[in-house]
Amino acid sequence: MSVSVALIPVFALIMLGYLLRRINFPGHTFWSQAEKFTYFLLFPAMLIYKLTNAERGGVQLADIALIVVLFLLSVSALLIIAQKLLKWPGAIFTSIYQGGIRFNSYVGLAAISELFGDAYLPSAAVAMAIMIPLINLLCILVFSVWGEKEIKGLSGVLKAIVTNPLIVACVIGISLNMAGVRFYSVVEGMIKPLSQLALPMGLMAVGAGLNLKSLRGASMPFVVSSFIKLLVFPVISLLILRLVGADLVTSTVVILLSCLPTASSSYILARQLGGDADLMATIVSGQTLLAIVTIPFMVTLLL
Repeated sequence: MSVSVALIPVFALIMLGYLLRRINFPGHTFWSQAEKFTYFLLFPAMLIYKLTNAERGGVQLADIALIVVLFLLSVSALLIIAQKLLKWPGAIFTSIYQGGIRFNSYVGLAAISELFGDAYLPSAAVAMAIMIPLINLLCILVFSVWGEKEIKGLSGVLKAIVTNPLIVACVIGISLNMAGVRFYSVVEGMIKPLSQLALPMGLMAVGAGLNLKSLRGASMPFVVSSFIKLLVFPVISLLILRLVGADLVTSTVVILLSCLPTASSSYILARQLGGDADLMATIVSGQTLLAIVTIPFMVTLLL
């Protein structure tokens, strides 16, 4: 089965969410609450369930940590060099930076599950647990230099990173796995159905959040951010993987995660910390649509 065909269910669910939001079904307040429900309950339940039951010894933690640090710093350096050359206003650059470095975890885990099954999910979850705090810290540093608002309450922002439900779920799942814990049948009977709901609900929430009207204002910053995120980022990741000599599972997971469009949470951070929120909305929506083409292309090319 080709990569494009295998990913059809992922992008079909995204478009279903968009269409349901367009016809206002089941209601205008539903999708924001559904996204919160998925983020705080369904996705953590899935990560805990999958990581607890994963086969031990298959995750190359040291390699994943090294690769994640190297590719995030490399792409950050590339984006800053582009800013030095093109000299965008600070607020615009913060949105370009977020668009160039953040990733949509819902799309990533769904794509990995469709393409490679549950065997690859533990490595993906560990990579995400490392990437999420590092990306947030890097974005805060960028906002502190280029953002239009003074960042106050930094301890609160850092606390939000540490208590991120996805990170907490990864830590719980890995700890239970290492301790050899297995769920009682009653507990598994509850957590397994929640786990199965996570990806379809998360993908539909991604689609419901698309704002295609914002694409009318697409500009060079959108093009640059999307080019770096969807095409250059995976190539840099491949070079680092070759340099480190990573195994097949780690390489597959890292390449796929590096192909992902930016996350919708970028828009919230842009509003809170003085970025260009309108440009951020354009980047989020545009990259999600472009990823329908670029993910199959880059995965087929690089793997």
